[in-house]
Amino acid sequence: MPAALSDLLLLQIRRDLMHTFRGTRARRALALVTVALLGLGLTACQSGSASVGLESAESVELPPISELTPAPDPRNIEGPTTALIGGPSIAPVADAPAPELPATVTSHDRSGDTEVTVTDTSRVLALSLSGSLGELVHAYGMSDQLVGRDISTNFPGSEDLPIVTRDGHSIDAEGVLGLSPTVILTDGSIGPTDVVLQMRDAGIPVITVDRAVDAATTFVTAQQVADALGVPESAPPLIDTLQAAISAKEAEVATLLPEDPEKLPRVAFLYVRGTSGIYYLFGEGSGVDSLIRSIGALDVAAEIGWKGEKPMTDEALIAIDPDVILVMTKGLESAGGVDGLLEAQPSIALTTAGKNRRIIDVDDTLLFAGGTRIPDVIDGLARAVYAPDSLQ
Repeated sequence: MPAALSDLLLLQIRRDLMHTFRGTRARRALALVTVALLGLGLTACQSGSASVGLESAESVELPPISELTPAPDPRNIEGPTTALIGGPSIAPVADAPAPELPATVTSHDRSGDTEVTVTDTSRVLALSLSGSLGELVHAYGMSDQLVGRDISTNFPGSEDLPIVTRDGHSIDAEGVLGLSPTVILTDGSIGPTDVVLQMRDAGIPVITVDRAVDAATTFVTAQQVADALGVPESAPPLIDTLQAAISAKEAEVATLLPEDPEKLPRVAFLYVRGTSGIYYLFGEGSGVDSLIRSIGALDVAAEIGWKGEKPMTDEALIAIDPDVILVMTKGLESAGGVDGLLEAQPSIALTTAGKNRRIIDVDDTLLFAGGTRIPDVIDGLARAVYAPDSLQ
């Protein structure tokens, strides 16, 4: 929908509503129509088909790490590998706690903190690019209260929930309003942010929590989600369980590492969207850096002080010369597989990883999932890096 047309239509609707209603009724009705119109505009302006959600969230059974035989030299393994993420290994609480409502919490909006009061958690919508917020709601035993999901939310039973995001990262405002949520949780990774916050003007409490990208931030987010749901006392036990599970998994993975530190694999993560020619190198603070550390490998982006997510340069990639390149599965597919990736980016082909075709792809919905899936992701990455033969 052209911007000028939407502005004219919204102006006419505004006049009609203010003429028909008065005061609060007029503001609420106008907010609802504004959000719906913005959603329609976004839909009309998007190109390409909407992303399709997962058909299932079935668990993957894998043999214990103690039964694996690691490669003698993980720096010289040849051939691509698809990482398999097992679990979920941490089950949600058996008995869902009774929310203590109303709950007044701080929403960490980009424009500044604001107080929001939640009075009803019977219809929850949790939105994040990684799916971590929906997964945390599930972890607290409150998945029955979820009325919709983003495309990345992936826990047993989530496949039955309607998807309210398009192309993975854009909200379908009309779809959200159709679900009549009583509270919306977001970490700001799905937007546009102003459209999400418009829901608050429509009378729906919207709480922005911190974005979980690693274990430390997940613990913070877990508490904020529990607070917003009116179950603050449920967070500490979950955090303790998760901390213990991560430590135990890291200890397991340590048994796969080579005795010679010179044989520790040097790993880089590339965000790839081949159809758009997008290639980003992820560094410190991206979340993948903590995963690389958890499996005992060397983060080559850290060696050059690469922070956050920035476009990859040929010079930088050749200079760090990774032994292993991690990518998301759909990103690799968008580049035409390993052959297409090496052809599109000759600099990758010049690295040790490229020469050995040592590309490891990981499920898009799980790699940055955070939450209680962190131990499972560490487990899957370690198997792919150190014992790929066990996955064949």
